[in-house]
Amino acid sequence: MSIKSEKDLEGLRKIGRIVARCLQLMQSKLEPGMTTAELDAIGGQFLASHGARSAPQLTYNFPGFTCISVNEEAAHGIPGSRVLQAGDLVNIDVSAELDGYFADTGGSAVIPPESKLYLQICAVAKQALENAMLEARAGAKLNRIGFAIEAEAVKNGLTVIENLGSHGVGRALHEEPGFIPGYYDKRDKRVLRENQVITIEPFISSGAREVFENGDGWTLMTSPGVFTAQYEHTMVITKGKPLIMTLPN
Repeated sequence: MSIKSEKDLEGLRKIGRIVARCLQLMQSKLEPGMTTAELDAIGGQFLASHGARSAPQLTYNFPGFTCISVNEEAAHGIPGSRVLQAGDLVNIDVSAELDGYFADTGGSAVIPPESKLYLQICAVAKQALENAMLEARAGAKLNRIGFAIEAEAVKNGLTVIENLGSHGVGRALHEEPGFIPGYYDKRDKRVLRENQVITIEPFISSGAREVFENGDGWTLMTSPGVFTAQYEHTMVITKGKPLIMTLPN
């Protein structure tokens, strides 16, 4: 999507604020003993109370309102009967639609007690997102995003999941540019345009470079004992810093 009017910007901001607050609420409710289905229901109720619809349900008939991925699950985890435990690494990805506008956000959190490894991959993923957003400006090559993410991972002895990436968003959950790698691809000649709407979502891992589907048709996994953190914002590209749409306030 490309922003063409103040109405577009306000529509995107509105749904961006809703998904950001939904993520914030769900993270605040994380505790041992609850199931991922119970956590998902909190998110679903919040979205419905604001008139928003779950984007993965709407677009892909996903069996949940949000994606909840635990420990070795990297993305697209199906909410269900899994009981959360103390020490779990939990990624929540919230995307939704309101009035024809879509926004997408996500974040990882650890249910205490936090292991040093989990804290490290979360901190590096968060910093990778910040660094990548500094590169995201009109006229810049799209591959600067992956360059920034990969550099932060390598600097800290971690890896990037290469078959997950960022994407265009706005009038649909996934738009052009269809796949923005989280690593540097010198062959990618695409250039960011002013008013373009994209997500940036680094997937930083303790050792994996790829994820694989676990057999349920959705959940993407690493190998046992290998973990991944992800943080995500939806933003509008400008000549300067991007305008972040997925902020709670």
